Amino acid sequence: MKRIEARIKTPFGEVVIEGDSPQEILDMMGSIPENFVETLSDFVSNRLTQSGAQLRGIIEPTTEGPVIVTRESLTHYESVGLILYASDDRRNTAAQVQKLLESSGIKAMVPARLNEMTKRGQVFKPDPNKPDYKLTIQGEKWVEDEVIAKLRGRMA
Repeated sequence: MKRIEARIKTPFGEVVIEGDSPQEILDMMGSIPENFVETLSDFVSNRLTQSGAQLRGIIEPTTEGPVIVTRESLTHYESVGLILYASDDRRNTAAQVQKLLESSGIKAMVPARLNEMTKRGQVFKPDPNKPDYKLTIQGEKWVEDEVIAKLRGRMA
């Protein structure tokens, strides 16, 4: 019997669902979580951004997480922002950010910086009961448009 395909265009490419019958495809599509495309899109864009040329020479991925490798002078806010930007799902804990900054050779009072960055609207706690901090859209734009742009301008 022939296989049937359903091709779904997304912002990052195409998702293909295959089955032996139309009902099998409908059943599979019914089992996909509501925010599947958004979650997958975020995952793909995070992976592309992290491994892409945008952060090359600034951040290097390690088994511990992203580490800052640029020798350019950064403020503590910029350092924290870069670590969060390069982290999975643009989120991390204060303790992990502190550890990654120390691995980068940067000493900073991370909890204080995160608190101030929260007041500026650059980070937020997605779940107040968990220690994770996540970059806001404004925070992502700040890292891309100001921090990375500044570093790229100096490095060029």
